[in-house]
Amino acid sequence: MIRLEPFQLVLASGSPRRAELLKLMDLNFKIRVLAVEENYPDEISPEQVPAYLARKKANAQDLKDPLEICIAADTLVLLDQKILSKPENLDEAKQFLGELSGKVHEVITGVCILHQDLEMSFSETSQVEFGRIQDSEIDYYVQEYKPLDKAGAYGVQDWIGLIGVKSIRGSYTNVMGLPTETLYRKLVEFRARL
Repeated sequence: MIRLEPFQLVLASGSPRRAELLKLMDLNFKIRVLAVEENYPDEISPEQVPAYLARKKANAQDLKDPLEICIAADTLVLLDQKILSKPENLDEAKQFLGELSGKVHEVITGVCILHQDLEMSFSETSQVEFGRIQDSEIDYYVQEYKPLDKAGAYGVQDWIGLIGVKSIRGSYTNVMGLPTETLYRKLVEFRARL
């Protein structure tokens, strides 16, 4: 078990899934969400986008308290080098899920751990294979689960994940939005450097 005292973790995310995962890791934290424009330079590759945005979110916290450690994360779905971020509306959510049906895609989560001048960033990639999803199943999911706050328009822990995900290669929690095993190891390393 990692001991972070006297430091206080700050989760720079409004994601209930990330908060749930940190709680399951027995980490004490507070949530602080600041509006950050999720744009990125055109010249970086799709694989670099999540770590770039996680760093941007962490640095927006402007940590002045020497006892605060910030964790920020960003997740995207990548299908044939096309980024499927959070859908703008239900029609786009249906389109995304239709594109993912019967295919393998990547889920990439970038994480930034920040304490004033000490920063550690990393990314993790999982491959997810969806079986064929019927239009009626997509319609049901989009109406009942409102996936507008999820990259790729789905939550692996939701109904669509239970009936649609055929296989996952890599971290399951990464697909949820936070690669917990890697995060834990990085936090141990980060704490040792403070």
